[in-house]
Amino acid sequence: MIHVEVVYALPDDQRVVSLVVNKELTVEQIIERSGLLTLFPEIDLSVNKVGVFSRNIKLDAVVRDKDRIEIYRPLLADPKEIRRKRAQQAAEKAAK
Repeated sequence: MIHVEVVYALPDDQRVVSLVVNKELTVEQIIERSGLLTLFPEIDLSVNKVGVFSRNIKLDAVVRDKDRIEIYRPLLADPKEIRRKRAQQAAEKAAK
């Protein structure tokens, strides 16, 4: 048996569920056991990416003792595009 946490965060709410599970369970099975899929029906594991300590992993992966499984929300905006637009605006402002 291993101890793991499953985490899902919204802008105004964060849920952390601590579990003791069989070490052979997959990430997907652990997430299902956490109850977060019921609490947050918007989570779609075929769309949402998951990771362990900020490193993307597959749903069929197994985890180690004390790992934190994170369910990521889809990005609303591409960070690269936002930086590109800021740089362009700064360059236009400097040119004036």
